[in-house]
Amino acid sequence: MTRVAVTGLGALTPLGPDVAALTEGLLSGRSGVRLLEGEQWDALPARLAATVDLDGRLERVEARTLDRVQQLALVAAREAWAHAGAPEVEPTRLAVVIGSGIGGALTILSQYDVLLNRGPRSVSPHLVPMLMPNGPAATVGLELKARAGVHTPVSACASGAEAIAQALTLLRSGAVDIVVAGGSEACVHPLPMAGFAQMRALSTRHDAPEAASRPYDKGRDGFVLGEGAGVLVLETEEHALARGAVVHGWLGGAGLAADAYHVTAPDPEGTGAARSITLALADAGIAAEDIGHVNAHATSTPLGDVAESRALALALGSHRPAVTATKSCTGHLLGAAGAVEAIATLVALRDGLVPPVRNLDDQDDDADVDAVRVVPRKLAHDAALSTSFGFGGHDVSLVFLR
Repeated sequence: MTRVAVTGLGALTPLGPDVAALTEGLLSGRSGVRLLEGEQWDALPARLAATVDLDGRLERVEARTLDRVQQLALVAAREAWAHAGAPEVEPTRLAVVIGSGIGGALTILSQYDVLLNRGPRSVSPHLVPMLMPNGPAATVGLELKARAGVHTPVSACASGAEAIAQALTLLRSGAVDIVVAGGSEACVHPLPMAGFAQMRALSTRHDAPEAASRPYDKGRDGFVLGEGAGVLVLETEEHALARGAVVHGWLGGAGLAADAYHVTAPDPEGTGAARSITLALADAGIAAEDIGHVNAHATSTPLGDVAESRALALALGSHRPAVTATKSCTGHLLGAAGAVEAIATLVALRDGLVPPVRNLDDQDDDADVDAVRVVPRKLAHDAALSTSFGFGGHDVSLVFLR
């Protein structure tokens, strides 16, 4: 079977403008969460978010004609492509797969205000390409002149991880040599935040924003909405070695399943999530005992963290790898989460250090995992797992190899 190399990484997150900032922030336990202040936020019952600084990262025309979700994807893709050495590849052998859970939400909402207040002739001519869910993938595909296909998985919070799984399938098929894959999301806006708050899904720890996202902790009260993008350059082993690329790790396998339980609530027994893990292990040709580290989906919700811990127990049995939950620092990046966390998983494996879970002061007895706490933990194993789950019951697990 074709081996798939990871040769480039790019990330734009609440912890900073690149992968180096993401890595430093996770290892030091730094938080990107803040309290949103101002008239548009004041009436919201939940006013916490983890946002990205885009200042100076784009040309003026890019900032004017691209929705924020597209802008984030483009910046992350440029970093990943440069990190991979800007490889020369036939355009018909290059594909892009970038997922988004929501797409150009900020454009839809802002342009609707324009329509109401100033009339239809004031609506931007760029409206439709800016609001399309496939906008991030299309933007990156145009940038890189990718002609082998541009794809957009829309699987809620599993979108970024599913994009990487789809890239694995494309590369193994022999149809392409390189796939640029990942996820992007930018929907920090009063309307989606009000919707999440009405579901009681968001933390309301306004007095301590940096302590709000606390996976596995008994005091957790919901997730913190974030924005960002993560992009990986993936290529066949043959192509990577032929051009002398630096290989940062290998995408060993992927597993996709579905809960078929509830549109927003996870299966409390974790059976669908466990199935995705088992499928990913089988796809990679490894056993549960080979996994040394899990970057868990762990959103800091009362139900989700427990359900996932049960899924890990079902899939891994008595084996207890070191578990981290990077949303404790970044917040929940929705459709970008799986891609950013895949990057964090690969870096932990490559560098041999698992970042700690921030804010884990008193671990929930029902969330029975070997969580890394306070300081990073050394990692000697050659395989790690990244899990992503989304509304609609989407379950995606990825296995990375050193």
